Amino acid sequence: MKTILPLCLISLLFACREPKAFGSIERIDPDFDLIVSKDAKIEIIADSLDWSEGPLWIDSLKMLLFSDVPTNTIFKWTEAKGKQLYLRPSGYTSTIPRGGEMGSNGLVLSPAGKLILCQHGNRQMAEMMADIGSPFPQYKTLADSFMGKRFNSPNDATFRKNGDLFFTDPPYGLLQNMQDSSKEIPFQGVYLVKPSGKVKLLLDSITRPNGIALTPDEKNLIIANSDRNRLRWYSYEVVGDSLVRGRVFYDATAAADNLPGSADGLKIDKNGNIFAAGPGGIWVFDRKGKVLGKFKIPEATSNCALTPDQKTLFVTADRYVLRIKLR
Repeated sequence: MKTILPLCLISLLFACREPKAFGSIERIDPDFDLIVSKDAKIEIIADSLDWSEGPLWIDSLKMLLFSDVPTNTIFKWTEAKGKQLYLRPSGYTSTIPRGGEMGSNGLVLSPAGKLILCQHGNRQMAEMMADIGSPFPQYKTLADSFMGKRFNSPNDATFRKNGDLFFTDPPYGLLQNMQDSSKEIPFQGVYLVKPSGKVKLLLDSITRPNGIALTPDEKNLIIANSDRNRLRWYSYEVVGDSLVRGRVFYDATAAADNLPGSADGLKIDKNGNIFAAGPGGIWVFDRKGKVLGKFKIPEATSNCALTPDQKTLFVTADRYVLRIKLR
C-alpha cells in the first residue's frame, strides 16, 4: 500500500534535508588551519537561481538575504524554512519592461540597521524604507548621480562606522554594458557618500571596480577589479575622505586561465583575513596578501558573507548559495 505523506510534512522534510556537498577545499598555508577546521565542507543550501549575489547575514533574525539579480528579487534563507521570497522588485521599479541584470546586487546594513541596496536597474544606492523584518519595496534614494550624471549601476558597498558609505559603480547593470547608449559617466568609479548625501569621487582609474571592503581598523580599503585582463585586488590607505598610496594587493590575472569567475565581492574578518570571490571560487588571503587557501567552486562565484562570530561563511555562486562552517 502506498503511503501518502501530508503536504505540511513533505514541506518540513524538504526544508530540513541535509545540504549537498559541493566543490573542494585547498589548503595552501598552515595558517589556513587556524581559520578553517579540517572537517569543513562546502554545502549547497539554496539553488535554482539565475545569478545570486550580495549575501548579507542578519544575525538578529538568523536570516541570510541575497539578491537574484536578473529576476529583480531578494530571497531570504533560514535554517528552518530554507529559501523564501523576501523582496520584489529589488533593484528596478519602473513599469517599462527590461531585461539584463536589473535587480539589486550588493546588500549592506547601515549603522542604523536599515537595509541598503546597490540597485542596478534604478542606478542608485537606496535604502529600503520598511523595517528589515517586514520588507516592502519602497525605497529612499541615497545617491543616484555624480555632477549631474547618472551612475552606471552601483555594485557593492561598505560602511564606515561614522555612517560614510563607500561603493563601486561598474557597468554590469546596463543592458549593453560599456556600449549602452544610456551610460552617462565615461569611467567606472569608486565613490563616497556622506550621511548628508554629498557624493565624492574617490577613484576613476580601476577598469571594473567591483567588490569593496574596509579593514577592521578602517585604515585601508580593499577593492576588487573584475576586469579579466587586469584581475587584481587593490589596497588603498584611507585618509579622511580620500584614498591614497594605492597598490596592487594581489594580481591573479595569470592564475585565472579558464577558471569560472573573476575578482568580485569580498569580506574581511576581525583578524584582517580576506575572503574574496575570484577565479575558481573563494580565495583566502592574510592581511599581507599571502594566499592561505581556496574554496574551489565549479561555478562562477560572486560574493560572500561572514557571520559575526566568524564561524560561518556564506557564498553566492551563480545558481547556488553555499554555506561553509569554518570552525
